[in-house]
Amino acid sequence: MKVLQICFRVPYPPEDGGAIAMYGITRNLYLKGCDVTVLAVNTPKHFQSDHVLGKIARLIPVYIDTTISPIKAFKNLFKSVPYIVERFISNDFLDALRKLLAEETFDIIHFEGTFVAWYVDEVRSLTKTPVVLRSHNLEFMIWERLAKNEKNLLKKIYFRKMASELKNFELQYYQKFDAIAAITPEDGFRLKSFGITTPIEFIPAGVDLDRFPLRSDIQTQVNTCFMLGSLNWMPNQEALFWFLENVWPKVQQRLPELELHIAGSGTPDFIKNLKIRNVFVHGFVENASDFMQQYNLMLVPLLSGGGMRLKIIEGMSLNKCILSSSVGAEGIDCTDGKNIVICNSASEWVDKLSDYFINYTNYGTIGVNAGKLIREKYANPIVVDKLIELYKSLKN
Repeated sequence: MKVLQICFRVPYPPEDGGAIAMYGITRNLYLKGCDVTVLAVNTPKHFQSDHVLGKIARLIPVYIDTTISPIKAFKNLFKSVPYIVERFISNDFLDALRKLLAEETFDIIHFEGTFVAWYVDEVRSLTKTPVVLRSHNLEFMIWERLAKNEKNLLKKIYFRKMASELKNFELQYYQKFDAIAAITPEDGFRLKSFGITTPIEFIPAGVDLDRFPLRSDIQTQVNTCFMLGSLNWMPNQEALFWFLENVWPKVQQRLPELELHIAGSGTPDFIKNLKIRNVFVHGFVENASDFMQQYNLMLVPLLSGGGMRLKIIEGMSLNKCILSSSVGAEGIDCTDGKNIVICNSASEWVDKLSDYFINYTNYGTIGVNAGKLIREKYANPIVVDKLIELYKSLKN
């Protein structure tokens, strides 16, 4: 099967959620015998050479300066396409897409998320090849949740405006595909409730288990907890500072020796320079698997966001016990108290986090059950089999 995968960034290296999700599809389509071409926006933030995918796919990167500009954002106030999407639209990318479809035919054209969905009209005008949208999340819901939690009035107004524009855009463009591969069942239900009639299949994100080997030579530090995620993403910043303000001081009163270790790509200086007792900021770490195995309890206090948190299923694959908000665990077929621990209010976080370290043996099976869940449902070969079945159904 010949697949064209259209990406909003080069899916390499697989270090943050978006790149991990896209790279997992690229790599495992290749392992299943597919011929994959990746046409990707090459952004200043994630710039890569055209050889980084090696043998698993042919990569065609097209440079677009997606840097946020206040002037461009202001000019966008008078346009129909939301600024966050407009940043990914360029004539150079259109030219590369037209050239590719003029010279080659594909069995499936696979779009990765909202930021490249705008190009579907051009594809429709050039070919009858089935088009699939991989819905990583509903972008408008992220902004709605950010607006709900924002205390600054001007930011709240801006976030609401962005959410409204993105909602209109997503509901319009999601109708233009032959199928939607929703990363969570919740997103699928929401789309249907908004009147989307495009066929929707639930196909979760997956884990390449060979990238997360259990290492007996790494000694887990007992009195430690950690957070790991892209720290230039607003929902992760929001979660971190909410936790440090509302949870960590009270936990420290109960457990004064407990350490919190924070790591992630794109760590801004205001996080690197935090001066809080027993809080250690590592910035970017080369090996997420080793980092997670070095420390004990994983924390995901997400308040906003959407889709699936890939760092959770990666942590689960390493048999980690994870404390997460309901938002953080959204889309994962997990059960509170069995293979994850759910906390929402600040008091719940304080009580359950403290209890984990005080009554450690009560949590012994949660991490083991988490690992079993991932191996049974979220290993990438299983996930990509479902995606290929969707492709085949559209070709028939």
